[in-house]
Amino acid sequence: MFATRPEFRPATVEVLVDGQPLSVPEGASAAAALLLAGLAASRETPVSGAPRLPYCMMGVCFDCLAEIDGVANRQACMVTVRPGMRIAPQCGARLAGTAA
Repeated sequence: MFATRPEFRPATVEVLVDGQPLSVPEGASAAAALLLAGLAASRETPVSGAPRLPYCMMGVCFDCLAEIDGVANRQACMVTVRPGMRIAPQCGARLAGTAA
């Protein structure tokens, strides 16, 4: 449906998504990097374990929660990628009393 214009070549940064290096356009969100990586899910719901991927891409739905640079429960759609950023799928719910 959408395509990048062939003459447009944005600068890229390299990040690690689930331990694998990935080049993404500079200025993209961490959620976009998760989608570009082709993962089956970026998180699982804590109750049923249902897989989720980024959905709204504007901070409303919370389906893009991920672990970013070792910090869990980050809304990946609201975080701009930086070189060397480590993005990992969110695994389960956080423990009560821990920082979000």
